Amino acid sequence: MDLSIIIVSYNTCRLTLDCLQSVFDSRTAYQYEVFVVDNASADDSVEAISRDFPQVILIANEENTGFARANNQAMEAANGRYVLLLNSDTIIQPDTLQTMVSLMDERPDLGAAGCKIILPDGSLDKACRRGFPTPSASFYYAFGFSRLFPNTPRFNQYQLGYLDPNEAYPVDCLMGAFMLVRREVIQQIGGLDETFFMYGEDVDWCYRIKEAGWGIQYEPATYIVHYKGASSRRKPFKIIYEFHRAMWVFHRKHYKRRYSWLTNGLIGLGIAVKFMLSVISNKLKPGKPAVRSAPASASAQSPQGTNGNMEVRR
Repeated sequence: MDLSIIIVSYNTCRLTLDCLQSVFDSRTAYQYEVFVVDNASADDSVEAISRDFPQVILIANEENTGFARANNQAMEAANGRYVLLLNSDTIIQPDTLQTMVSLMDERPDLGAAGCKIILPDGSLDKACRRGFPTPSASFYYAFGFSRLFPNTPRFNQYQLGYLDPNEAYPVDCLMGAFMLVRREVIQQIGGLDETFFMYGEDVDWCYRIKEAGWGIQYEPATYIVHYKGASSRRKPFKIIYEFHRAMWVFHRKHYKRRYSWLTNGLIGLGIAVKFMLSVISNKLKPGKPAVRSAPASASAQSPQGTNGNMEVRR
């Protein structure tokens, strides 16, 4: 088996079905298996997936175990030479699997690779190729310096806005929405850290991959479309909380020992302030988020012309 594709679903029935259809519409010579781990969806995801895609290996959890643990469940059963983490709210292109697996076969030095990820409006999802969130990178990003000086490397260490998204290059970290990882890497460093519930586990995994001496590559020769929630609408409190908690968990795990108590205290304070501002801002937004269904095919979406200066909300 060449490739094991893992999709975690949680109340995204229509999106998950469209994602699966795009996977099975792939044109590839590689053999692949598909896992869906459903985190106790309240909709009819389990029934619909079982009915429409009986070839999928479906794991139905009785509770929401989080993104990291759900992926780890499928990894334990996966047989592929490579493992692909794929969000349920994405649409891949017919050539995506072929292009990315071929890249990994040609580059034995790579531990992981990711393709270009665009949003439905054609703009770049900037989280698809990033630098590590060091204290300085996080400071410039959180306080808007990266937006004020998009072409200055010093102020764009995190989102890499100064780099051309239509060119291939090594990066620090990829996005969990599409991350292709070599099996030897997983055997060496382990799966996702389950301390993270739904944010930060992809950055942490990439950090550990590079720490183990493997390369990580961004490859824009193919792309996927990422259908995110209606970011202009109100988010559940837990999402805001977990997003900010992940920042501190990552810092505590990888950077805390490198800095003084004063620097660490300021970083913790900055995360707390940003969390409170995010909660207040969220309260001022419209109510319940709209659920958007992805089309069966995203072939009409063109990634050409996208650039690293387009704003994206996670």
